[in-house]
Amino acid sequence: MSLKVLKDLNCSPHIIEHSKAVSKKARALSQRFEVDLKLIEMGSILHDVGRSKTNNISHGIVGADILKKLGFSQEIVNITEKHIGAGIPKEEAVLLGLPFRDFLPLTMEEKIVAHADNLIHGTKEIEIDFVIDKWKMNLGNYKPSLERLIKLHQEIVGNYG
Repeated sequence: MSLKVLKDLNCSPHIIEHSKAVSKKARALSQRFEVDLKLIEMGSILHDVGRSKTNNISHGIVGADILKKLGFSQEIVNITEKHIGAGIPKEEAVLLGLPFRDFLPLTMEEKIVAHADNLIHGTKEIEIDFVIDKWKMNLGNYKPSLERLIKLHQEIVGNYG
């Protein structure tokens, strides 16, 4: 059903393949935790549904709105809205042109999907050092964002450095 939603909304084949790769990675990351695997599978497939309308940072919010209108559960809506990076606190959100509220993953399912997305580049699995280097290129050495990424990686994967 989740893939059908992406196809019905005319998501590009690239986004669909990316979402499948994120889902595979999220399932692998889930092995260490007692989590709702069906929620993770559906959330990871639908995390980029907002890219059917926009490719900017607001795609998480746009996707959450789409899924809310389609009647998806609040848990799926939250995964979609909070999957960007390692989360965005409200102070940073407003600087990025997003509403003044937290977009931080809170549940383990939200965290797993967000980090699985971090560890997939296109359809390829990448290492955390690649992600850190990519973020440094895009964000400079913006410490709060990098610190959140490393903390999330340690929580989900269990090692860094």
